Amino acid sequence: MPKNGSRPKVNKVVLAYSGGLDTSIIVPWLRENYDCEVICFAANIGQEEELEGLEAKAIRTGASKCYVEDLRDEFVNEFIMPVVQSGAIYERKYLLGTSMARPLIARRQVEIAELEGADAVSHGATGKGNDQVRFELTYKALNPKLTIVSPWREWDIRSREDAIAYAAARNIPISATTTKIYSRDRNLWHLSHEGGILENPWNEPQEDMYQLTVSPENAPDEPQYLELELKEGMPKKIDGVAYGPVDLMYRLNAIGAAHGIGRIDLVENRLVGMKSRGVYETPGGTILTTAYRELESLVLDRDTLHYKDVIANRYAELVYNGQWFTPLREAFDTFVRHTARHVNGVVRFKLYKGNLIVAGRKSPDSLYREDFASFGRMDVYDQHDAEGFINLFGLPMQVQAMLDIEGKGESKYARPDYSKFKRD
Repeated sequence: MPKNGSRPKVNKVVLAYSGGLDTSIIVPWLRENYDCEVICFAANIGQEEELEGLEAKAIRTGASKCYVEDLRDEFVNEFIMPVVQSGAIYERKYLLGTSMARPLIARRQVEIAELEGADAVSHGATGKGNDQVRFELTYKALNPKLTIVSPWREWDIRSREDAIAYAAARNIPISATTTKIYSRDRNLWHLSHEGGILENPWNEPQEDMYQLTVSPENAPDEPQYLELELKEGMPKKIDGVAYGPVDLMYRLNAIGAAHGIGRIDLVENRLVGMKSRGVYETPGGTILTTAYRELESLVLDRDTLHYKDVIANRYAELVYNGQWFTPLREAFDTFVRHTARHVNGVVRFKLYKGNLIVAGRKSPDSLYREDFASFGRMDVYDQHDAEGFINLFGLPMQVQAMLDIEGKGESKYARPDYSKFKRD
């Protein structure tokens, strides 16, 4: 129930619908508690089998209609690739698979609400997680006039066990059970797992939990080599064969998954203030992210590369926190797109039992020159010039030491003479 104790009047609501446990029970809950028409919207961003029969299920549980739309192209081109190009990784591990999908879903949800003349939008995110923020910040950025209904902040359901019981009482078909209650989010980029035994960070994930990647122990005994080619920051070819953006991601996922690539286990800091533990499978994304970084090491100058690292951390926070539709993220993208123009070349990998080993990289725009980097005499660089450079670079330290010696007789960084200390 909202804080003021009364619910707003809602005539028609568009629900971000996945067909999973939470959104399956939200359809009848909205009808029972808001006496409104419910329209479901499901985005195809690579969930695979989860989309089968979704429209029929939504209508059977009380929705008046259900949109199921293929947004995979938009997902790769407008969300995945800007994040990859930015270098954004949240808390050193998380490749932001769920985080960058939510603003895409919410954007189309708002468009459908406007198309249908709806006065409200709803989602199945819990009141403890990050997704509620990601959905609702997008709603506010695109159409703040829409009423937002967040069932998890209103109803009496407090656990997945409660939700399963609610569904059973209304004969709503679900796949979750009280003995297998992982909360999962799957798309073209990754598959996440939360809940169940993972809530104790001491527990090792059970092997049967993983659904995309084979265990490194069961991966092939022979390594596989793979070459990934990028042009102007966009992946174009795998082993010399051209693919469209979506098909390329499927191919990278299949190759990486077969070798156990892309598993991470992370205790992360949620935006709402608590820590959570998640296990992620991102096989293709791990390959693509690594390839992009390797080419950047060849083609970007030192200052630009180092400043990109600063932006990458802030960019990751913006995406994780649901601040996709903000001026700062757009400003970052202008800088990132400029640097991406130079990311051309091929990275060669060796995949072996969970290890992604960089075996080589080359680029027509490479700033690396073997003749410049060698230790021999050359026209472009005279080693004698280094003396003047070091004198200028070290001048502040030299001045500080001279002042210390003049005042105290020695630099404050001088090694203490321990022989002067008496033993007890």
